[in-house]
Amino acid sequence: MNGDLDGAHTIGRWLTDRAGGTPDRTAIDDRGVRIGYGDLEARARELAASLRRAGYGPGDRLATITGNSIDHVVVFFACAKAGIAMVPLSWRLSSRELSEALVHAAPALVAIEDEYLGVANDALARLDAPPPTTLLGTTGIEAAVPRRGDGRDAAPARAVRDDDPLLVIYTSGSEAAPKGVVLTHANCFWNNLALAGVAQLTTEDIVLAVLPQFHVAAWNCQPLLAWWAGATVVLERSFQPRRVLQLLAERGVTAMMGVPTQYRLLIDDPGFAALARGRLRQALVGGATIPPALAARWADAGVPLTQGYGLTEAAPNVLCLPASESRAHPGAAGRPDPHVDVRVVDPDSGLELGGEATGELWVRGPSVFAGYLHDAEATARAMAGPWLRTGDIVHRDRDGVFRIVDRRKDIFISGGENVAPAEVERALLLHPAIADAAVVGVPDDVWGERGVAFVVRAEGAALGTDEVLAHARAELASFKVPVRVAFVDELPRSTIEKLARSRLRARAADMVRGSAREHS
Repeated sequence: MNGDLDGAHTIGRWLTDRAGGTPDRTAIDDRGVRIGYGDLEARARELAASLRRAGYGPGDRLATITGNSIDHVVVFFACAKAGIAMVPLSWRLSSRELSEALVHAAPALVAIEDEYLGVANDALARLDAPPPTTLLGTTGIEAAVPRRGDGRDAAPARAVRDDDPLLVIYTSGSEAAPKGVVLTHANCFWNNLALAGVAQLTTEDIVLAVLPQFHVAAWNCQPLLAWWAGATVVLERSFQPRRVLQLLAERGVTAMMGVPTQYRLLIDDPGFAALARGRLRQALVGGATIPPALAARWADAGVPLTQGYGLTEAAPNVLCLPASESRAHPGAAGRPDPHVDVRVVDPDSGLELGGEATGELWVRGPSVFAGYLHDAEATARAMAGPWLRTGDIVHRDRDGVFRIVDRRKDIFISGGENVAPAEVERALLLHPAIADAAVVGVPDDVWGERGVAFVVRAEGAALGTDEVLAHARAELASFKVPVRVAFVDELPRSTIEKLARSRLRARAADMVRGSAREHS
């Protein structure tokens, strides 16, 4: 390849190509503020040049703390064009959590939306050597890029490569600390090519993007594909059922993606009846498998749902069940996407299982991540040669359709957000009156799952539920805060002192059922 040309699979090229063909087509509708492909390309190109002049380039990371916005998309494409990895951090995190993510990510620059300056400044104040910071937008980073903290001159000029990191997405796994998943340009290219094989978009589509942009799905589950295709993306900053239903109707939305909790809240809203008169033709489900009864309600309303399964480490798309097959395979996750290889493996022996089988799902393909940031050991544990161990137990039936049976990892999913019990437990143990703690997920009709905390008081401590929950709210993002607290004398453990989570899950489920009976 000519050294002056960016790699064939680099994402910055997409915007350049689309702007050359349809410059006046609306690329983004951000709460009524619209920008065409030509203007989006110009802003991204100019910012990329400014970043390079200020010393930033390949090998650097630029962290963002912001809601969904045009300004954020400009930064994304500017980073893509400059070979910089963007690290979108969650504004839902507490200042402690955010500071830990900043320390781990070690960004060369942090771009902040003014709405989140409070939590961002609190987090930065905890750092021994905070990186340079700037505001997002035309009066912030696009007006003047702060020079690198180390004073380096303009970044060395080189083309962007397919294997350059594009995104670093922090995700909660089974361990106490979230890990930074490194996704390259090629990972995202092939992921979107796979999605295009099951969820076609055209220049005529209007795509609603409501998932927060610190999630991989907010980029790789429709929005990037939409910009590749020349469609219009309607950005929304938060999920409010009535507002989303209004947008579907007013903007003529044809495609969207959401998690089961969101689809339940939408169909339960009195305003949902008007949706049948809209243009919505493609609705993707991710984050968890949608309950069959809920899927049937959407199908009966004339909008059958397309079920997806994935994980951040796979960029994320792995399996898909087309809407046309939802009634034939209720509760299934689907078949492998194009360009994705899967196998079912005996979790004990590591041997591949053929035919109809139940075992751990392994994934291989060009969309599988480049590794965990600064964590070679965790990367090695996640991989078996070229295969990614998902940690999910699946059943493959005789038709080749997969169902998610269980998760080997301890994470549970609440409202589409991964919650790592170890992370919540670590936060609870920061309280001096808590001697031990364990958290498990229990089923919830609205959120999918919610956390229940089992707490052992320190000797002589007077500690109540309200104090535990107040502490949790101060230390954790709201979706990680347990919905219930149970005090116990000790936590059940095996003979080798491993926490017996299965026993706690059973007890938590009994508690929830008992509470439901009391209120029925």
